[in-house]
Amino acid sequence: MATRTATVADLDGIMALERASFPTDAWSPAVMREELASPHGWYVVVEEAGRLVGYAGLRAVRGARDADIQTITISEAARGRGRGRALLTALLEEAVRREVHDVFLEVRADNPVAQKLYLSEGFAEVGRRPRYYQPDDVDAIVMQLDLRGWAGRRAETAGIPASGLEGPDRSHGIGSEAPGDSIPLPSSESTPPTASGKGWC
Repeated sequence: MATRTATVADLDGIMALERASFPTDAWSPAVMREELASPHGWYVVVEEAGRLVGYAGLRAVRGARDADIQTITISEAARGRGRGRALLTALLEEAVRREVHDVFLEVRADNPVAQKLYLSEGFAEVGRRPRYYQPDDVDAIVMQLDLRGWAGRRAETAGIPASGLEGPDRSHGIGSEAPGDSIPLPSSESTPPTASGKGWC
């Protein structure tokens, strides 16, 4: 298994997985191409025997305080072997490198596998969007992760001092929207980031 940064050249393989995993609400090739080319995005792919079996994307504007998990997708045949967690970890590590404080995502209420993965990494439910995923009438669960706490726990587990994880406070950043998505936060003082909330792990 090889994980590497995605490029626009991976578009066809990514779209094949996108359509198979999200038959009712797949992104268009134009939207996916824009995601891959965006300087604010960071996508990775997983290959096995030269075949793309998974991809994941992060939206993290340089210097912003918040980031969004845009999507995590593993082909059906490759699920259940830890690849989803590996992709999520890669995204969170990149967010740490970009000095992000909080990571947000949306996940379908009918996807318990993805929910369990996110909860196990420290994400917490902070809201719901009723009937958000159309045409399926499925709620979106909004989740948030304290990234500095996550990085600190990982550093402690690895025996690495966690000093330096508390970076300077930065202004609240807003990621550009995935198709039609925005996240309402419980606090009226917070400006919401955006995310797609797609995830098959």
